Amino acid sequence: MDTRTPLIVVSGRDPGTAGAAASLLKAGTIVVHHDLRELAQGLVRRTVTTVDDRRDTPLELAHGCVSCTLREDLLPLLRSLHRRSNVDRIVLRLDPQLEPEAVCWAIEHVVVADVVGQIDGPAARDVRVDAVVTCLDAATWLDDASGDEEVSTTPDDERTVAQVVVGQVEFADALVVRPGADGWQQARLHAVLTRLAPDAPVVWSATPDVEALLLRIPPTARRGEISGAYSPLLRGQPPLDDDCGVRLLEFAAQRPFHPERLHEAIDVLLDGVIRTRGRVWVATQPDTALLIESAGGGLRVAHAGPWLASMTPEQLAEAPDTRLAMAALRWDDTYGDRDTSLVVLVHDADPEAIFGALGEALLTDDEFAHPELWPMWDDPFGDHHRDPCTDDGVDAGTRADAQPNTER
Repeated sequence: MDTRTPLIVVSGRDPGTAGAAASLLKAGTIVVHHDLRELAQGLVRRTVTTVDDRRDTPLELAHGCVSCTLREDLLPLLRSLHRRSNVDRIVLRLDPQLEPEAVCWAIEHVVVADVVGQIDGPAARDVRVDAVVTCLDAATWLDDASGDEEVSTTPDDERTVAQVVVGQVEFADALVVRPGADGWQQARLHAVLTRLAPDAPVVWSATPDVEALLLRIPPTARRGEISGAYSPLLRGQPPLDDDCGVRLLEFAAQRPFHPERLHEAIDVLLDGVIRTRGRVWVATQPDTALLIESAGGGLRVAHAGPWLASMTPEQLAEAPDTRLAMAALRWDDTYGDRDTSLVVLVHDADPEAIFGALGEALLTDDEFAHPELWPMWDDPFGDHHRDPCTDDGVDAGTRADAQPNTER
């Protein structure tokens, strides 16, 4: 029997997020919130609310880092709340700037140590994520998800608003949408949501019954599960047809990209596109796959780990069976499992232009026939993605790690 305390994570930039979390408050439930509005003054305010009490605690910004503060306060707090006999459920209301995937990753992996009376370990020893609920406003979400405005929570936070809001929806087990007045925009938003989070039940209401919504979450929900670089790119069964101009595109190739041509073509994924995610094979990096993710005008390029074909026997022994099985279906005698697979969610872009730009960035027949030349080409996707469009030569949307970044 799982004796861990259930945890409901409520996220989103819609003001209704506070009401959604509060609606879950009842005897035995405790609501935790960290307010980042005074971040510029070096303060985070933690609020812990029960049906009988509300306590506000100011916290100094540890190491000048939001994530450090939340990890050093939130994770030990979750473990301590589990030990309270009067706490049956925890509701964690995230600040609008926070992404639930990064928080769930920290709950699962970051070790809480040196706490009296506790065995060192992650908060997941004591709490389990039962649901992630995301709240959004139909009147503003599409504009946020397709733009390039930066969040700027801290000086070194280079995420865009689009990356945050798309991540909040994509990771959700259930969605609460505040209806808008524009019927066409609402129809387009519905088409996006059913493709971005196809398993998530949706309630369109400014005053939702969140408890009832939780009961509609299907068994297939991820409930805090973190996707890896080789996880399926299409979760659930999203519609693949066109609806209000919204469509999922699948691009696959069995030959590598030319690094410089891919770098030039990648801009096609940043205009009229809600989301791109996938693994790519770049000719100059034969041992490592690259993970490409975009949301609106924000781009992330990361190393996705070695191809199976370049792994040591020890690494192969630890590879998931599902990845081995999928690779076996398309294994090439020369290049093994190396390939490209991208899924692109468009809402205002020409699919043929995307397919054309990506197709032209692949190696030509002549280039593919001379692999001895590949290492000699310049590679903008080296240790750091060099972008000639930025003053410092480094793309502001790029991260060098393939895990959710908990050190923003």
